[in-house]
Amino acid sequence: MTAALGAALVGGVYLAFSLLIMPAFRAVPAAAAVAAMQRINVRALRPPFMVVFFGGAAASAAVIVLQLTSAVPAGPARIVGAVLALAAVAITVVRNVPLNNALVRVGPDSPNVSTAWHSFARSWTLANHARAVISAAGAILLMLSII
Repeated sequence: MTAALGAALVGGVYLAFSLLIMPAFRAVPAAAAVAAMQRINVRALRPPFMVVFFGGAAASAAVIVLQLTSAVPAGPARIVGAVLALAAVAITVVRNVPLNNALVRVGPDSPNVSTAWHSFARSWTLANHARAVISAAGAILLMLSII
């Protein structure tokens, strides 16, 4: 249940970014979008989100270990759901975080802010869509495996 809840919560955050935040950023100047995204990335590193993000990942890893070592595993939906939840974390680590780190180096007043923002937003949003869908699928499978 903890793994399902973790995947659902972070998937909801990703979905909110895909459906609300990134489209809103397209309606403001690039410098404002860069400054806002940089601020969001700083705020995301606080304990409330980190507990949900890493706690859900740890719960998913525990589900995988328990399923692989159980004499009577719950079935493929549970392990596939946990693997999907961890895949979304992997996308975050290998794609979104490096893009966030690169955005830190873009000053809102730099002459290339518009080009840098549009390149960032395109790549970051595509990866975010993927992790939103994968998190949701993982949460659904984990929930279905419980009932």
